[in-house]
Amino acid sequence: MKAGLHPEYYITTITCACGAVYEVGTTKQNLRVEVCANCHPFFTGQQRIVDTGGRVERFRRKYGDYARRG
Repeated sequence: MKAGLHPEYYITTITCACGAVYEVGTTKQNLRVEVCANCHPFFTGQQRIVDTGGRVERFRRKYGDYARRG
């Protein structure tokens, strides 16, 4: 392999908002995620609404009544 061509590869931890911790190999270090296989509705079978950072409110502020009129 050529030197300096590939990024550094680390064994790092991924921490979920639910508290689950995974060790994986990746080019980034100490990742934090909001949804993982331990708490994702597809894997748990439970429906829940995940509104990350007020996405719906930001959309409504940005587009207001224009989005409702279509």
